[in-house]
Amino acid sequence: MEGFNNLLKEKGIVLSPFQVNQFNTYYETLIEWNSKINLTAITEKSDVYLKHFYDSLTPSFFFDFSQPLSLCDVGAGAGFPSIPLKIIYPELEVTIVDALNKRIGFLEELTNRLELSGVHLYHDRAETFGHRKNIRESFDIVTARAVARLNILSEYCMPLTKVGGTFIAMKGASGKDEIDESQIAIQKLGGELQRVEPFLLPEEQSHRDVIMIQKVRTTPKKYPRKPGTPSKQPL
Repeated sequence: MEGFNNLLKEKGIVLSPFQVNQFNTYYETLIEWNSKINLTAITEKSDVYLKHFYDSLTPSFFFDFSQPLSLCDVGAGAGFPSIPLKIIYPELEVTIVDALNKRIGFLEELTNRLELSGVHLYHDRAETFGHRKNIRESFDIVTARAVARLNILSEYCMPLTKVGGTFIAMKGASGKDEIDESQIAIQKLGGELQRVEPFLLPEEQSHRDVIMIQKVRTTPKKYPRKPGTPSKQPL
């Protein structure tokens, strides 16, 4: 915890005792449920704090999350990055969509234990979720971490992003190559590459990219295509 706290202090984030307890409860709940369903291959406490919790917070180093915002996390799995962001920024209105109902069950239990309000959980595929009447193009921020390559991910996330909003993709070493192959998809879906923020994850020094795509036009109604099509036939 001390190393985690110090790393966040360097970024101007000071945890309250309640937030410290929330992260500890998050870790304990994650490990407890990981024995029942596959949530993460990373279980060492120091690794979870660095590679999951800290890494999930990195978009906030480059984007202002302190204002009232609605965020949709696509394929959140064990709640990354949205739940760590919610812990730090309690006013954030979070919607999580995941295709596996068991993971939604974990997230229900987790949000109760963390005493989080303003978290909405949906068991659905991104391809159908993006066509829901009151959901489509309604979020200030749409984010995803370790879900799919950027050209596929854009089709999942851009239809959910409101015009004027931002799609934030969190990527590792493949980020630059994925941007190059995704330019056509981003343009078709109403997006425009805003900026890329590269950094090294502390301690292990692995490369990361926070990719920010501005939604500048309405996404054509035909996107996202039918379930399975984006991954089989990327734009």
